[in-house]
Amino acid sequence: MILLNLLPHREAARKKRREQFYAAIALAALVGLGIAVLAYGWLQAAIAGQQSNNGILDTEIKALDQKIKDIKGLQTQIEALQARQRAVEDVQSDRNQSVHLLAELVRQLPPGVLLTRLVQSEQTISISGSAQTNDQVSELLRNLGGRSPWFSKPELIETAAATISLSAKDQRPVFNFSMRATLTRTAEPITPPAAPASGVAPLASPPASKSPL
Repeated sequence: MILLNLLPHREAARKKRREQFYAAIALAALVGLGIAVLAYGWLQAAIAGQQSNNGILDTEIKALDQKIKDIKGLQTQIEALQARQRAVEDVQSDRNQSVHLLAELVRQLPPGVLLTRLVQSEQTISISGSAQTNDQVSELLRNLGGRSPWFSKPELIETAAATISLSAKDQRPVFNFSMRATLTRTAEPITPPAAPASGVAPLASPPASKSPL
């Protein structure tokens, strides 16, 4: 006996395929949604971690800024202390400066030269005196310029010939001069000589001698 299927099997197959297609689409959508949720959660966790790191960095930066301010304050204090130390050292040096100045002049003064005037204005020394010859004036300039640690940049202002009267019949030539030099601070003390050949004193009559002054 022959059996005939009169049901719409083609329509049923199409419906079944349609349902499978919709189910696959729904499953794909669910999988995609799950992946999107996981990606979003991962991104949010990464952002939160980076924000936490940024917060830590901001805190460290603020702490470093405060340390930098403290260091700058310390540097300012150190510079102020160094300035005070230099000022104290300068004052201490200036206390003995006059002694060293006179002692050094005695050392560098050539024989036959007498100083009549000595004036200090800050670090500039003005010197006036008399010498027997112009060569002695030049020697004093050389001594102050190259042989003395206390003087620098000596400069001759003027020199003029003059005469001194030892008696009514005895007049001798001298050379009056004036010069200036810069006083230099030095840490090396200078010991005054025991028996100076000449010194800082008013012009006086030299001892009798057969040679002219």
